[in-house]
Amino acid sequence: MHDMARDRIDANAAGPGALEGEVAGLASAAARTATPGDAAAIARIYNEGIEDRTATFEARPRTASDIAAWFDGRRPIVVVDSAGAIVGFAATFEYRPRAAYAGVAEFSVYVARALRGHGIGRVAMTALIAEAGRAGLSKLVSRVFEENQASRRLLADAGFREVGIYRRHGRLDGRWRDVVIVERLLPSALEDDPPGT
Repeated sequence: MHDMARDRIDANAAGPGALEGEVAGLASAAARTATPGDAAAIARIYNEGIEDRTATFEARPRTASDIAAWFDGRRPIVVVDSAGAIVGFAATFEYRPRAAYAGVAEFSVYVARALRGHGIGRVAMTALIAEAGRAGLSKLVSRVFEENQASRRLLADAGFREVGIYRRHGRLDGRWRDVVIVERLLPSALEDDPPGT
């Protein structure tokens, strides 16, 4: 994984719509490659998302040990740091075990509850997309609760397309929930197949 410890989201370097170092009045926010030492901060943010019941079917709080298991060395995980505090993260996970899907990864993005709506998710996704491309992934996919308009806007702005809706995809707190399927092709998926394939 590329070490992003000093990378800052910069409008000139990251392209149109990218963020500069300052995020909605916060101290400078920078994305970097996550380390197992970030597991407790990631768990804290993820558990807020679990408690809020707006972004995941997960219902059991996660420990730092649970999160540490995500660090398999194959799938990128990034965090957003603001003034020395982890305020958001984005992570990739295996999509399916079949070899045909080796370049596809599922992803999640979460921001500390008190800082949502300040552009941190955008910083995290910009960094994750870049890291996923460097890792040789060809596509990122996820599912978003249909009513989660903030996440749907974030992902649309980050170049994801909405593929469709899974109706009654799962139950959360005894209630059926629909999810919107999103995907973004990465540069390796845009290359032509070799002749004869």
